[in-house]
Amino acid sequence: MSQSNYYIVAFFVLISSALFSQNAADDDIDILQMRIQNYISQSGFETERGDYYNAKDNLEKALVIASNIGDKKSEGSIHTKIAKVQFIVEEPESALISLTKAAELQRETNDYANLAITYNVRGILHTSKKEYQVALDYFNSAKTKFEEEGLERFIADVNLNEAKVYIELEDYKIAKAKLEKTIILTKKYNQVGLLSSALINSGKVHQKLGNQELALSMAKEGLELAERNSIYEYINDGYLTLSEIYQENEDYKLANQYLKKHIQLSDSLLDIKRENLSPEKKSQFINEYKDSERKKMAVELEEADASNNLTRITTILSIALITILSLLTLSLYKNNNIRLKTNNMLHKKNDELIVAKEKAELASKTKANFLSTVTHELRTPLYAVTGLTNMLLDEEPKPDQISHLKSLKFSGDYLLTFINDILQINKIEANKVDLDPEIFNLRKKVENVISALSNSALDNNTKLHYEYDKDLPSTFTADQLKISQILINLIGNAIKFTKDGDIWVRLKKLNQTDDVFTIRFEIQDNGIGITKEKQEHMFESFSQGSIQINRKYGGTGLGLSIVKGLIEILKGKIYLKSELGKGSSFFFEIPLTYSPEPIITEKPKNPNEINALDLTNIKILVVEDNKINQMITRKILNKMSLYCDVVDNGEDAVERVKEVQYDVVLMDIHMPGISGLEATKIIRTFDKELTIFALTAVTLEDKMHEFDEAGFDDIISKPFKQEDFEKKLFTALKSNQKPTASI
Repeated sequence: MSQSNYYIVAFFVLISSALFSQNAADDDIDILQMRIQNYISQSGFETERGDYYNAKDNLEKALVIASNIGDKKSEGSIHTKIAKVQFIVEEPESALISLTKAAELQRETNDYANLAITYNVRGILHTSKKEYQVALDYFNSAKTKFEEEGLERFIADVNLNEAKVYIELEDYKIAKAKLEKTIILTKKYNQVGLLSSALINSGKVHQKLGNQELALSMAKEGLELAERNSIYEYINDGYLTLSEIYQENEDYKLANQYLKKHIQLSDSLLDIKRENLSPEKKSQFINEYKDSERKKMAVELEEADASNNLTRITTILSIALITILSLLTLSLYKNNNIRLKTNNMLHKKNDELIVAKEKAELASKTKANFLSTVTHELRTPLYAVTGLTNMLLDEEPKPDQISHLKSLKFSGDYLLTFINDILQINKIEANKVDLDPEIFNLRKKVENVISALSNSALDNNTKLHYEYDKDLPSTFTADQLKISQILINLIGNAIKFTKDGDIWVRLKKLNQTDDVFTIRFEIQDNGIGITKEKQEHMFESFSQGSIQINRKYGGTGLGLSIVKGLIEILKGKIYLKSELGKGSSFFFEIPLTYSPEPIITEKPKNPNEINALDLTNIKILVVEDNKINQMITRKILNKMSLYCDVVDNGEDAVERVKEVQYDVVLMDIHMPGISGLEATKIIRTFDKELTIFALTAVTLEDKMHEFDEAGFDDIISKPFKQEDFEKKLFTALKSNQKPTASI
C-alpha cells in the first residue's frame, strides 16, 4: 500500500472517531437505558424462538452499554441472562463464570431480588452436573432472598427445581411436599407453565409412591396445560411420564403410543436445537476471513514483485515479527485460560463460603430464638419453685425442714443465675447489648462492690485490699452497671478460689487524652492459681480449670466469658497472669471519660410514707393462666395486706376491668386466647389511667418495644425478688392516692 493511501485511511479513521464521539455525547442516559431494555427484550424473543446465538449477541451489546454508563445493577442482571443462554447451548463453565460475575455485582449493588434469581440459575446448573447438595444450598439461598424481598411469586420456580433434585435423589416424600407447595403458588399467581411442569412431576412422584390413579390424573392434567399453551419442553416431559405410568400399569399399548410421541417430539426439538446451534455462521465467517487473507497476500506478493529488495527484506521482517507476535499471543491466550480457570475455581469457593456464611447466620438466629423460648419455659416453673420456697420459709417450718428449704432456695437461685448467664452470653454474641452511659463515682462504685463481697471473703478468711491511684479523678461517664458486673465476676472468682489469703483490687491511670482516661483494673489473689494449659481457654463459655475444680467450687463456667464480652463492648482488653499454687492476676483496661461530679440535692425521706398508705380499698386484678402461679401471687399479695381477684385469660381480664375499678392489674403475657399484650391494648382503648404491670417470663430486652407500644406502665420479670416486687407495687399505689396523716 502506498504512503498516500495510508494518509487517506488515517483521515477517514479520524473523521469516523470524531463522528462517533459526537454521537456518543449526544446520547443521554435515558436513551442508553432504553437501548439496553430493547436489546434485552429482543434477546428474550430470540431465546423463545431458539435463536440462541443472536440472543446472546444482543445481551452482550446491552452489557457493553450498561458497563459504559456504569449501570452495575443492569450489568448483574444481564450476566444472569447470558448465563441462562450459555447453559442452554451447553457451555456450563462459561455460564458459571457469568453467574459468578452477576452475583458479585448484585451483592455490591444490594440487588437481592436478582441475586436470588442468580442463585436459582446456579442451582439448576449444579443440578445438571449432578452436584445435588450444592444445588440445594443455592436453591435454599434463593428462597431466603425471595422471602426477604417479599417476592413470593418467584418461590414456585425454586420449589419446582428443588423437587426435581429430590426426584433425582429418589426422596419422593420430600419431592411430593415441594411440588404441593409449587402447585399452590402457581395457581395463586396464575403461572401456567410452572403449574403444568409441577403437575407432570407430581405424576412421576405419585407413580413412585404407588398411587397410580392419582399419578395418571395429575400427569394428564399437566400435559393438557402444556399442550394448550404450546410449551413443547413440558409436552415432551408429559409424554415420557405418561408412557412410564402406563408401563407400570401394564397398559403396554398406550405406553408405546406415548413413548413414540416422546421420541418424535424429542427428535424434532433436537433438530431445531442443532439447527440453531449449527456452526454454519462461524464457518461462513472463517471462510470469508480466509478468502480475504488470501486476496490480501496475493496483492502483497504482487507489490513485492514490483518493489525493490529493500521492500522484500521489510516484508520478511514483518512476517517474522507477526510470527513472533502470534506465538506471544498464543502463549498469553493459554496463560489467560489457566488464569480464568483458577479465578473460576476461586469464585466458586467464594460463593460456597458465602452460602455457608448465610447458613451459619440462619443457624445463629435459630439458636437465639430457641434460647429465648427455652428461657421462658424455664422461668415459669422456676417462679413456682422460688415462690413456694419463700412462702414455706416464712410460714415457720419445722427446725429439721429449714435446712432442706434453704437448700431448695439455693438451688432455685443458682438455676436462675445460670439461665441469666446463658441469656447474657446469647445477647453478647448477637450484639444486642446496648451501653447506658451515666455520670458516676468510680472510687465509690468499686468500694461498694468490695463491701458487698466482703462477707463472702470473711467466710473464706480472706482479706480484701483496695488501692486507688491518686492521679485518677473520681467521677466518670460510662455504663456503671456493666463495670460493676465485671468487677463482681472477677472479685467473686478470686474469693471463691482463695482461702486464708489476700486479694488486692487496684485501679491505675495508664494514659490520658484530653478528658479520656485509660484505666487499668487489677484483681490479684494468692489462691490456687491456674495451669498454663487452662489459661488459654479461660475466657471461653463453659470453661473451668478442671472437672475436680468444678465439683469442688461449683459455678457455670460462663462468668469469664461474660466478662470478656462486656469488656470488648466497653472497647477494652483483658489479660491474665497466673501460676499454679501461687495465685492469679486479672488485668483489664478500658477508656473512661472524666466528668465533673454533679451537685445533687436529696429530698428528705419520709420513712413512714409507705406505711401511711390506706390499703383497705385497694383492688388488684391478677391475670395468670398457671394455677400454681396464681396461688403464689395471691399469697404474696395477702402477705402484703393486699387482696386480689384472679382470672386466667385475656378476654376475662378485659371484661373484668370494664365492670370493676381496679387500682393495679398484674398481667401475664402468654395465655390461651388473646395474649397479655393484646388484652392491654384493648384496655387502653377505654382506660388510659389504670396501672398495668407486665408479670412475665419473656426475655425483656428483646420485647421492650412491644411492652411500650401495648401500654404497660412497668414490667416485673418472673421469677422476681419479693422486695423488688413490693417496691414497684407500693410505688404505683402511692402515686394513685395521697398518703393519710398518721395519728
